[in-house]
Amino acid sequence: MQHTFEVETTIEAVLSLDHDAELNSRSYIFTGEELHLQRYGATENNIKVEMAKLQRLTVGNPGQQLALTRLKSNLENHLAALNRGIELRRTAGIEAAFSFVQGGSTFAAREKVGADIAEMVEAERKLHLNRIVEVERVTVAGAIVASLALLLVIGSMAAWIWGTRREAQALLATIAERELNEAKIRQMLKMEAVGQLTGGLAHDLNNMLAVIISGLTLVQKRLKAGDTNVMKFVDGAMDGATRAAKLTNRLTAFSRQQPLSPKPIGVNRLIVGISEMVQRALGETIKTETVLNAGLWSINADAGELENALLNLSVNARDAMPEGGNLTIETSNCQIDETYAHRYEMVAGDYVLIAMTDTGTGMTEEVAGKAFDPFFTTKDVGKGTGLGLSQVYGFVKQSGGHTNIYSEPGHGTTIKMYLPRLRDASLVKKIEAAKEETLPDMRKENSANIILVVEDDERVREMTVASVRELGYTVIHADGGKSALEKLDAHPEVTMLFTDIVMPDISGEQLATEVLRRQPDIKVLYTSGFARGAMVHGGELADGMGFIAKPFTLGQVSAKISAVLSGKAAA
Repeated sequence: MQHTFEVETTIEAVLSLDHDAELNSRSYIFTGEELHLQRYGATENNIKVEMAKLQRLTVGNPGQQLALTRLKSNLENHLAALNRGIELRRTAGIEAAFSFVQGGSTFAAREKVGADIAEMVEAERKLHLNRIVEVERVTVAGAIVASLALLLVIGSMAAWIWGTRREAQALLATIAERELNEAKIRQMLKMEAVGQLTGGLAHDLNNMLAVIISGLTLVQKRLKAGDTNVMKFVDGAMDGATRAAKLTNRLTAFSRQQPLSPKPIGVNRLIVGISEMVQRALGETIKTETVLNAGLWSINADAGELENALLNLSVNARDAMPEGGNLTIETSNCQIDETYAHRYEMVAGDYVLIAMTDTGTGMTEEVAGKAFDPFFTTKDVGKGTGLGLSQVYGFVKQSGGHTNIYSEPGHGTTIKMYLPRLRDASLVKKIEAAKEETLPDMRKENSANIILVVEDDERVREMTVASVRELGYTVIHADGGKSALEKLDAHPEVTMLFTDIVMPDISGEQLATEVLRRQPDIKVLYTSGFARGAMVHGGELADGMGFIAKPFTLGQVSAKISAVLSGKAAA
């Protein structure tokens, strides 16, 4: 029984490690984060260790040795396929890696590994039962030959053996049932999360689309009748579209796939700078107190997203204190050890802690466990989207940190954000509030610049070209990467490439690389509605590249184009 247990445990360890290897490989392909690659390498080494152990345990069993040879071959094929996906992500980019994964070679290899594992487990269980039967036969035969006087002892031994056998069979059945139940629970939780996400998204987007469609329908009807008094309907449609854009931005924040512009930040100064805004959000019945560490380390993060996170947490705290109360914002330096880091998928080291504590109603353990889920909310219908905390979670995770909730019903809640320390504190500059401004009419100056707009969606391309031309720029447009290169050859006077990132033939990143190879002086501005395509280098935009998220307003695109042309691409 001990030997069988060791063999089965080792076989299951190999299967678990193989699943971990695939998970870390997929995580690296999706995010490009080196942490997942390091975990993949460690898992690959652990697989070799367990396979060597399995080789020793089954050395006296020709059948298991043969099955082990097949398993080893299929494992090598699976790992080779995973390594191929990783290499494509490194050299050819995320789309090439996605195409390879969708080709199915890794899935086929994984299925073969699973089949081999199942075969070895079943063979070992049968062998275990045969050993029990053999023990029974030898014991009974020896007892009969020795003496009838020992029949009582033999009967006891037989009963013990049969009892052991029944217990072993019951244990195997219990393990199988537990594995089945765990699989059902995982599937149930996954479907619950997907249902909550899609249900909330559909509800909110349908409301916003209703405003947009109704407004545009009324505009259409009145204009056909010759009535030009339609601005209130246009304003309503614009408001609905703006709210829809904010919703998708929050979703990309939760998924940790929005492009960030990290800069050195003095957290204490940032908190002091937004304290008045926080107090306005809280109202007069809530008292705010700050406890700021005088020797606080600096961090490297997106200042705008950090401000949004603090405001989201403040609003949540306000809603948890309908009768008033206290909100304390505290900062401190802390060190995360290996044990804590491993538990929460962090890197051990120095962090800056921002803790926000309210004296509100608090949360139950069940509510706290779901608080970061998108669209989960305890508020009444229409009083919250359920995306505030999920946006905070996504931003902190993408910045390399971690978020925790500590709460007790009736005693309030503390939410802690751990953000990695910036080692070179001399880089910290005075934080200036960035406000979007409408640029003055510079049509005459703008006309000197020629912009190549590349977008595969025809309607989006038409609207983008119209917007850029409205700003006074000369525009050439193309529906894809190949067409864009042909237009560039015909118009070498182009001064800026304005390209979508996710396109069917050549990605925006690949197109920009080729354009810069031909004409190094051309400025590049990326855009994307599919945020993952906009992510490079672990969530940060490459140096010298500008990015604007879809959808964008005329004022936003005007400011961004001006910034890119003036050499302030990352601004």
